[in-house]
Amino acid sequence: MGDRRKGPPLLHDRLREVKARDRHYLFVCSQNKLRSPTAEQIFGDHPGIETLSAGTNHDAETPLDDEMLRWADTIFVMEKTHRSKIQQRFRAALGGTRIVCLDIPDDYAFMDPDLITLLQARMARFLLRAPTN
Repeated sequence: MGDRRKGPPLLHDRLREVKARDRHYLFVCSQNKLRSPTAEQIFGDHPGIETLSAGTNHDAETPLDDEMLRWADTIFVMEKTHRSKIQQRFRAALGGTRIVCLDIPDDYAFMDPDLITLLQARMARFLLRAPTN
């Protein structure tokens, strides 16, 4: 005889589905040339995370838009000014999405080892741990 559950799935089944879903992390800087693309690249292969990056400036490599903000579960900005710009220009698209400021100044080149070290340290608490066997 098989298991014939009726009604809504058990809570642990629903939690497993939620845990299995990738988290969507959006990284934002001003021009989307150095800091946020570095973050997108280094965290893009991390288990359980999908990443995008954008810039707050209108002439950014990839300008930030409403669709990206709605996609994101968490938005990581490099400076407080980025958070302010997002809150002012995109209030409706934000909803209740959390914005975390990483406090990373515009002092680094793309994929600079010091930038990578700083990003990894600031992001450590937001990363899923890889499963152990």
